[in-house]
Amino acid sequence: MGNIAGKVLEKNQKFMQETQQMQMERQIQMQNLMRERLMAMQLARLREMFMWLFSFYCIALPAGVGSYVKTKKPFGLIPLLPLTFVVAYQYDAAYGTKMDRIRQMADHIILEEPSLLAMPQGVPSVSEIDARRQQPS
Repeated sequence: MGNIAGKVLEKNQKFMQETQQMQMERQIQMQNLMRERLMAMQLARLREMFMWLFSFYCIALPAGVGSYVKTKKPFGLIPLLPLTFVVAYQYDAAYGTKMDRIRQMADHIILEEPSLLAMPQGVPSVSEIDARRQQPS
């Protein structure tokens, strides 16, 4: 009789482990999918912002050049210098390789400088979370 109960218990434990592993894999995939969607939204936002900045730049450039031609004073061209850098940065972020460079830097930080990623007071434990949950608000 004890042998049958042991087999059933072992079968149940194996089933529970398989179920937990499948649930963990699904959670990992769900988190990755949500991360991809969030990154896509951020990239779309960057591209939208670039279009607005570029449109403004396309208006400011002829106005600045026209001002310089008309008055021979470079004051109309001065705002174009920082604006050029802003537009170039936005373009690189929205359509260029900036995301790849950021990802490479992040990989480098994770591999070469992990101490920069440490959380204050370490990773929270289950007991700390439970204690915080029990505290009155």
